[in-house]
This record gives sequence, structure tokens and C-alpha cells, in this order.
Amino acid sequence: MLEYLSMGGWMMVPLFLCSVIATAIVLERFWTLRQDKVAPRSLLNDLLVVSRENLVDEAFLKRVEVSSPLGAVLASCMANSQRPRDEVKEIVEGVGRHVAFNLASYLNILGTIASVAPLLGLLGTVLGMIEVFAVITVSGIGQAGELAGGISQALVSTATGLVVAIPTLMFYRYFQGRVETLVISMEKETMRLLEFLQEGQQQG
Repeated sequence: MLEYLSMGGWMMVPLFLCSVIATAIVLERFWTLRQDKVAPRSLLNDLLVVSRENLVDEAFLKRVEVSSPLGAVLASCMANSQRPRDEVKEIVEGVGRHVAFNLASYLNILGTIASVAPLLGLLGTVLGMIEVFAVITVSGIGQAGELAGGISQALVSTATGLVVAIPTLMFYRYFQGRVETLVISMEKETMRLLEFLQEGQQQG
């Protein structure tokens, strides 16, 4: 591994750091964006049951709020259910934007790495070719070993940049889609709760 890194020159150091950071973000996002952690499927039904039995109080809403991102949105909806519908929607949308922002945490870093890694590889290629031409200028084309070193540095850094960038870009796109799916799911659950609460007010 160390031999491979040394073949690509000093540009391999930032590429290696990019790969470590990207891997850490991917693992963290897989853990954080789980369905049961973000939007538990049974949460809305549980809230409807508790609401029907008039067991909702401030302590209960606080527990729901901290239980999950979906819980935070639904708790804000229930806490403000006595307000006019437009006001409730505005409050819930504000909470929803905050939740969506948190769900997308670190994705910008992942996208930046996907964009920068090929450029770092390209820079390593340029530096390698500069080294090749420097050798040619000083020693001519007869120094095959030194020429091969510069060419290998160019090729290794380019390949490494692509190896880091391609999977990083794939995971970046995947997590973007995952966040959008979760946000849409939470919006649907929130609208169901809002309709239920307003129907209860009309009947009351």
C-alpha cells in the first residue's frame, strides 16, 4: 500500500485523505438515514391512537419530538393544532426545512470530494509529466528508468483520483435521492396527521 502511494507522488496524500473522509461520511449516512431512525413506520398510527384517547400532553409531545426527525415534525403539528390551518402549515414547514437540512448533512462534502478528486488526480498527472520533461531536458530520452518513474506517477495519480471520485459520486447521488424520499414520506405523514386533527376539531 505504501509503495503504491509513493508511486503516485505527494498528490496521493490528499487523495488518500479524501478517500478516508468519503468513506467515513458514507458509513455515517447509511447509519443515520435508516427508515426506522428517521421516519418510523408505526409512529403516526401510535400518535393517532394516543390522540383519540386524549392522552396527549406536553411531556408526551417532548418524547415524540426527540424520538426521530419525523417525530419532531409531527410533534410541532400536534402542539400547534389549535391554530388556523395556514399557520400550522407554516410552522410545520419551518420545522421540516430544518429536519431536511439535518438529513442532508455532509452531503455537500461528499459532492465536493467527488468533484475535486479527479482534479487532484489530474494535477498529479501534470506534475508527473513535468518530471518526465525535466528528465528529458537534463538527460535526454536515454534515461528510461527515470522517465518511467514520472510516467507511472502520472498514471497512478490519475487512476487514484478516478477510483476515489466514481464511488463517491455514486453514493452522493444515492443519498440525495434517499433524503428526498424520506422528506416526501414525512410530508405525507404530516398531512395525514393534520387532516386527522382538523377533522377532530370540526367534530368537536
